[in-house]
Amino acid sequence: MFSTSSISGPITLEAAGLLVLADLPAVASRTALTGGASFLDALVLVPGMLKQQCAEEINRGEFPATVSYLQSIGKTGHLVTARVSQSPSQNPDLSVQNRVLQSLFVAGVPATVLYLLCPISTITVFTLLGVIEDWWGFGTLGMFALARLINVVIIRRRSQQGWKGAIEEGDGDLLILLSHDRWVRLQGSINDLKAVTAGQWLRDLSASESFAVMTATTLVYASAILAFNASTMGSLLIGGLLLCSVALLTLCNSSTQCLQMYDCLVQKEGEPNHYMRRRDMAEKLVDESKRDDWAVGMGLILPTNGLLRPVTV
Repeated sequence: MFSTSSISGPITLEAAGLLVLADLPAVASRTALTGGASFLDALVLVPGMLKQQCAEEINRGEFPATVSYLQSIGKTGHLVTARVSQSPSQNPDLSVQNRVLQSLFVAGVPATVLYLLCPISTITVFTLLGVIEDWWGFGTLGMFALARLINVVIIRRRSQQGWKGAIEEGDGDLLILLSHDRWVRLQGSINDLKAVTAGQWLRDLSASESFAVMTATTLVYASAILAFNASTMGSLLIGGLLLCSVALLTLCNSSTQCLQMYDCLVQKEGEPNHYMRRRDMAEKLVDESKRDDWAVGMGLILPTNGLLRPVTV
């Protein structure tokens, strides 16, 4: 019979709740990949949940979510092409049912299944804690979920689309130079390109939002302390949930095939093209675009009437 006394012996797991304080990047990475948060995230209880508001610092630079994704698909000495398109949820040619299904699995079937296993695991552990009547463990898990919900609401407020410049017609083509000689060509409509590269992704916290985040942080620390009162079986369930959920979420992040932001998708297109020199890549794109002013402005080549010898980087 499953009960609080199902484990016998000198095993002590009272500190299992402290696992939630581990500084792991899974939640911040998930927030960056999805461009925000869903209310279902409140049931994804993993170590590092305190770091969700730090998602904008994931690559310590401008446009953190976009750059972080481009860095993940980039390859040294290669030109990678990525396309920005509208999310299936914005496609008027699809039925409502197809929009929901395609939006749900837009990151790929493996990633979606791995993600859904996280809230399912949380609900299962809630149920088991209720069955064994471990109310300290149940309350601890509830406080974790409440803290997560507060952070989800704040992220959703901060990720509302703000200034993205004037609406323009036509398609755009951006060449992005990343560190370690990784080059990414970002293509799509001008407005979609602006959605993922212009303005601010997460706006700054307001005073009330900062207070809410501080409250959520305090809840997590307080619940970690209360977890010491849970039974051995309850502590095992909580610790197992936290470890399994962070493993599932990390696998989900690594198998996610696209970046989602403001109803737009950024996806890798085709295979990377290898070049021996950056100049070779620039000349190929100049020939394709029939103009070299952009390459001169980026310092990839010198003007044809320049007095210096050509760059051979």
